Amino acid sequence: MKNFFAVTICAALLMLNAVVQAADEPKISADAAVLVEASTGRILYERNSDARREPASMTKMLTCLLALEHLKPTDEVPVSRATIYTEDNTLAWGEGDILSAWDMMTAVMLVSENGGAVALAQAVGGNVQGFAEMMNERAKSIGCKDSHFANPNGLPAPNHYSTAADMARIAVSCMKNADFRKLVETQRTSIRWLKPKDKWAELNNTNHLLGKYKGANGIKTGWTQAAGGCLAASAKRDGVELIAIVMRSADQDTRFDDAANMFDFGFERVRMVDAIHKDRSNKNVFVRGGKQATVRVGIDDDFSFPLMPGEDPKLLSVTYDLPRIVDAEIEAGKVLGTAVLRYDGKPVARVPLVAKEDVPRGFSFGSIIVAILSLVM
Repeated sequence: MKNFFAVTICAALLMLNAVVQAADEPKISADAAVLVEASTGRILYERNSDARREPASMTKMLTCLLALEHLKPTDEVPVSRATIYTEDNTLAWGEGDILSAWDMMTAVMLVSENGGAVALAQAVGGNVQGFAEMMNERAKSIGCKDSHFANPNGLPAPNHYSTAADMARIAVSCMKNADFRKLVETQRTSIRWLKPKDKWAELNNTNHLLGKYKGANGIKTGWTQAAGGCLAASAKRDGVELIAIVMRSADQDTRFDDAANMFDFGFERVRMVDAIHKDRSNKNVFVRGGKQATVRVGIDDDFSFPLMPGEDPKLLSVTYDLPRIVDAEIEAGKVLGTAVLRYDGKPVARVPLVAKEDVPRGFSFGSIIVAILSLVM
């Protein structure tokens, strides 16, 4: 439940972004691009970020996330005929081959194995069509506004599209998963087949920023003739993590230059400021029908917010959106309200307020008083 309620950034940030994108902008060749701060998703720079484009193999971010959420790393993933005959069989699959889910995901994310994505789709969703439906449902839950997925690998297909902004939303969500991070930051590794047991392959990540750009730690390359050069990249320096999305870059090399230039732009300007303190967010809410009359609520961790030049941290403030009374039974971790971060009075982020303790149903004198009060409130 806690993971589902990610921090949300509000539309009012569009006004802040006008301040961010002043005269100086990063030099990029991409037709569509966006740079966001990774913990909040706040847009720091954008170009045609809401325009529909083909996402190519950046699609596999969502495929991997669903596989991580539905499969155990040790689960067996068989290679089907559909896997073998998917375009670009780079690992020379044989029908009946079996890999662990983790090694199959590694192949998909490091060397962009299209057939491997099909194998994962079949293991999770039964078939590609069923898995595509899961992808679209998950994309909506993440907050994607103009995306539709027809396959798990990003090969050109009718009705398979996204936007740079939606790709950033997916990347932000994926990077909150520790196993996903472990996969995409891997520069090189090897995988072994479960069947046949003597088969293995060494993989080198197609993301050329890894090991070359300071702080680079992900995420996924993409390329088709129709989509052009695509890249979802991430980098972290001095406590600041950025995600860059590049779509329809000039070629397979300039996509890395585009992302690096956006990172340089962001790291030179962004600063994280303390915005909501965990200890100061603690509140009490009345409980009706519980063994105690109140429940403590608060945010899970201190929350920082990215600011750019010209933005004043003194203009940040916090309000709390909480019901006065809730009904038992309450489990620790249940979301009961929202801490609203405001900049100059306008909402810019919302952070879940969760119960800090269990409150079972039952009797207490305090809860009787709460029940009486609820009748007159």
